[in-house]
Amino acid sequence: MAISKVIIVFPLLCFLSSTISILCDPYPLVCNETEKHALLSFKYALFDPKHNLSSWSAQEDCCGWNGVRCHNITGRVVDLDLFDFGLVGKVSPALFQLEFLNYLDLSWNDFGGTPIPSFLGSMQSLTYLDLSFASFGGLIPPELGNLSNLLHLGLGGADSSYEPQLYAENLRWISHLSSLKLLFMNGVDLHREVQWVESISMLSSISELFLEDCELDNMSPSLEYVNFTSLIVLSLHGNHFNHELPNWLSNLTASLLQLDLSRNCLKGHIPSTIIELRYLNVLYLSSNQLTRQIPEYLGQLKHLEDLSLGYNSFVGPIPSSLGNLSSLISLSLYGNKLNGTLPSSLWLLSNLETLMIGNNSLADTISEVHFDKLSKLKYLDMSSTSLTFKVNSNWVPPFQLEAMWMSSCQMSPKFPTWLQTQTFLRNLDISKSGIVDIAPTWFWKWASHLQWIDLSDNQISGDLSGVWLNNILIHLNSNCFTGLLPALSPNVTVLNMANNSFSGPISHFLCQKLNGRSKLEALDLSNNDLSGELPLCWKSWQSLTHVNLGNNNFSGKIPDSIGSLFSLKALHLQNNGLSGSIPSSLRDCTSLGLLDLSGNKLLGNVPNWIGELAALKVLCLRSNKFIAEIPSQICQLSSLIVLDVSDNELSGIIPRCLNNFSLMAAIETPDDLFTDLEHSSYELEGLVLMTVGRELEYKGILKYVRMSLTHVNLGNNNFSGKIPDSIGSLFSLKALHLQNNGLSGSIPSSLRDCTSLGLLDLSGNKLLGNVPNWIGELAALKVLCLRSNKFIAEIPSQICQLSSLILQSFDAFSYIGNAQLCGAPLTKNCTEDDESQGMDPIDENEEGSEMRWFYISMGLGFIVGFWGVCGALLFKENWRYAYFQFLYDIRDWVYVAVAIRLNWFHDNLRRLLEKQED
Repeated sequence: MAISKVIIVFPLLCFLSSTISILCDPYPLVCNETEKHALLSFKYALFDPKHNLSSWSAQEDCCGWNGVRCHNITGRVVDLDLFDFGLVGKVSPALFQLEFLNYLDLSWNDFGGTPIPSFLGSMQSLTYLDLSFASFGGLIPPELGNLSNLLHLGLGGADSSYEPQLYAENLRWISHLSSLKLLFMNGVDLHREVQWVESISMLSSISELFLEDCELDNMSPSLEYVNFTSLIVLSLHGNHFNHELPNWLSNLTASLLQLDLSRNCLKGHIPSTIIELRYLNVLYLSSNQLTRQIPEYLGQLKHLEDLSLGYNSFVGPIPSSLGNLSSLISLSLYGNKLNGTLPSSLWLLSNLETLMIGNNSLADTISEVHFDKLSKLKYLDMSSTSLTFKVNSNWVPPFQLEAMWMSSCQMSPKFPTWLQTQTFLRNLDISKSGIVDIAPTWFWKWASHLQWIDLSDNQISGDLSGVWLNNILIHLNSNCFTGLLPALSPNVTVLNMANNSFSGPISHFLCQKLNGRSKLEALDLSNNDLSGELPLCWKSWQSLTHVNLGNNNFSGKIPDSIGSLFSLKALHLQNNGLSGSIPSSLRDCTSLGLLDLSGNKLLGNVPNWIGELAALKVLCLRSNKFIAEIPSQICQLSSLIVLDVSDNELSGIIPRCLNNFSLMAAIETPDDLFTDLEHSSYELEGLVLMTVGRELEYKGILKYVRMSLTHVNLGNNNFSGKIPDSIGSLFSLKALHLQNNGLSGSIPSSLRDCTSLGLLDLSGNKLLGNVPNWIGELAALKVLCLRSNKFIAEIPSQICQLSSLILQSFDAFSYIGNAQLCGAPLTKNCTEDDESQGMDPIDENEEGSEMRWFYISMGLGFIVGFWGVCGALLFKENWRYAYFQFLYDIRDWVYVAVAIRLNWFHDNLRRLLEKQED
């Protein structure tokens, strides 16, 4: 009996064992051969730089390949997950043979702008399809609308460098995806679709909708009802909705948790219907054009955790009802027009981690008491307000900040000692905060763990000779720091220490031994007392893109090694004592867009190779000792916007090819003209330009140049010949200085085409002929100087009628030195000359008789006039006082006018003597 039981049980145990082993075996069945060959064909159409498909071998079972999953029973391929495999190429049609595939993820690969294959629309088993961030391009095939089982559809993503961009003619095909729960189409061009809301409204099951940066311009604001009432997430960030918030939002009351309508053009106010979205926990309305006050009823959205209303035009005070949002974690009101004091309820938000209220007109005094309940605070922005931050020196905050922006927020003149309690702080901005103190000794060691530090525009002092700076971004400019330059970590990418009192050489700084390769990109040491020669060890700073050493006391030659900075975009060496010639090694800096060598003692010719710097947009060689002609190769600088070679000893003719400056010749310059010169973490340096004998400094010059200044200054040289007609082709020219040369001929009529011209200085030349009438057509002209030439005849009345001319540019001083010029504003009257030339001959006796009567009448007139005036002054006391007061006023006016003219003459004489001495 026992033996028979064993005989029965043993086969059962074997069967169970084999069954369990099969179930436990991850690959119990080999994959289908057809599908295996299809996958290999798919692989062969791709480049696999990361070798993520290395397991895809004909000798291996495809169910074990990386990214492939097969059905446990049938062995058919059901999942193909190639997310972020780094694949490059195109999608092979062999993929269509995977007839049981229900999950396909090709996101975060690079398919080179190729179209999305239309055959995907025939793979009826698909329930999950993600092609986002995969660089597909062209028209989205409407065949995707055949995938009736689809639950997840991801298309588009980050901007692709390929053309054409991914786009859709319409979204009618979407309405067939009745089971869809998530639709992601960020970055897809949908501007052709005007009824997208109606199409999406057919998807009653959809719960997450992402249509960011899709060029949409209409949300059907008057539509009252939509059918996607199961929506949980709605993200329409970065479109062009130029209207009020739509009515249909109030339909989403039952489910909507996250609403992102930021960075659109939404107008109007926040409607009261917003409170019907009672479960909302994320509301982003930032970067729109919303107005009026922030409504009190927002405080009824009890579940809000993240509220962003920054960069709008909200006015009035911060509503106290926001203090009712006890779940609030992040509050951003940055960049509005809010005023008044901060509501006391704001400080009761105990869950708050982010508080951004900067760039408003808020005014209040904040003490340590306000922060008692904000123990979770991590990010605090009160910058650009009139808030005063007043805390005790021994204050220990209840929070641990990670970032703090307090620029222009007034703090105590004493350095904030409580900062040393913030051990997790990474970003610190206390610029323009009114600190007048010595940086404490503990600060620099404590600050070494910061990533970003900005102490600029205070009066913080201290000797930094022994300090070691380890931060990524460092802004210490416009303070009172002294001593030698501090040592530097290779981690620093931006170092701005301009406008301080650092002294000594910079050789120890630039030639220091770094513990690793330097990452420094922007170096600004301008406006200090640094001296000595520029060192030779520039090769250690290969990552530098912006260098400003201007306004110091450097001497000697510009070293050849500076040409080893192959990534250099902006080089400022102005106003030092540098001598020698421009090093030819700079021709290797092919990315150089700004070169300012003005105010030195450089000599020799302007080099021919400068025309090879194709990226150059700003060239300033003013106030040096350059000689000879401007090389014609300079005309190869088609991107040039500012050319200043004034105050040198250049001669010859002005090049006739200036019309090759194509950006100056463009009627409008592109907005992104200086994008390649900008640095994301460094405000572009100032540039000093000459305007009618005055130096003007333009801060953020590249932005200013882009908007309003195209500048050519060839003044105070020895150029001869005629003004070339080609200058008239520079249609966007704003300022033209040709003063104090030896130019001859007439003003070229081509200049009438420079309709943007705001300054024209042709003084101190040998120009002749009439002042042309068309100058009166230059509606933008503000400054006109024609003095000391050989112009003749009457100044055109059209010039007098130019409303844009500033008063000083239409006084006689702008025209003096032209002996035969007449008319307003000169005192010389043109009509007398015209009448004398038009008189008929008369008899001599008649002339003599008329002369006698003229003298008799003049004598009688003198007697009557003299006693008429003097008698009245003698007998009328109040008339006498008024008369002499008038004479005193005339005397004062003459004194001021003569003083200004003498000062101008003195400056020009000094400049001439300096040139002779040099």
